[in-house]
Amino acid sequence: MNGKTVMACIEAAHATLKEHTDEIAALDQQIGDGDHIFNLLRGIDALLAMRAEIEAEAFASALDLAASKLLSTVGGSSGPLFFSLLHGMAKASAASAHAMSLADAARIFAAGVDAVAQRGKAGIGSKTMMDVLIPVASRFAELADTNAAPEAVFDALPQVAQANMLATRDMLATKGRASFLGERSRGHIDPGARSSQLMIEAVCARLAQDRE
Repeated sequence: MNGKTVMACIEAAHATLKEHTDEIAALDQQIGDGDHIFNLLRGIDALLAMRAEIEAEAFASALDLAASKLLSTVGGSSGPLFFSLLHGMAKASAASAHAMSLADAARIFAAGVDAVAQRGKAGIGSKTMMDVLIPVASRFAELADTNAAPEAVFDALPQVAQANMLATRDMLATKGRASFLGERSRGHIDPGARSSQLMIEAVCARLAQDRE
């Protein structure tokens, strides 16, 4: 795991978000500002432009480099939240001086998700990206505890992300602009949950492919 791994994940995230731009924009127009996907893509485009710098770094420093760039280029609430995710992961991974195990990866991801939760003051049931990230981190930890094969992890996590993304449709929004809609926020999938689910699915597929 190094800067090239980080860059591969960024590329996978970018490809799926580009493919689903119109869908996510439509979801956001229904309950938000409509700019979530465009802010996110602007940040990822900036990361792609610094590929050589990211790939030259070790895993933790590559994550921190990407986090700082996202904070300075992504507008709205997404910038600080995705900064917190990557920076939290970087801090946790810096403590791993040895080759990264599945348990290490689960712990690192959980640290990033916890940092987002603290930054956004949101949890499960808030109709946000946390409704995807928290269950995925929890399932990842469970699989790591049972020494599951990486292939099983790459198969299970997208399923968890998918189910919990769909569950946001019937939730009442308690955070962000969507919360101003009250009961009218029900019946719509949260755009942040959808973009997070898509990125998790894409990253798992890319990492599984790289293992082959």
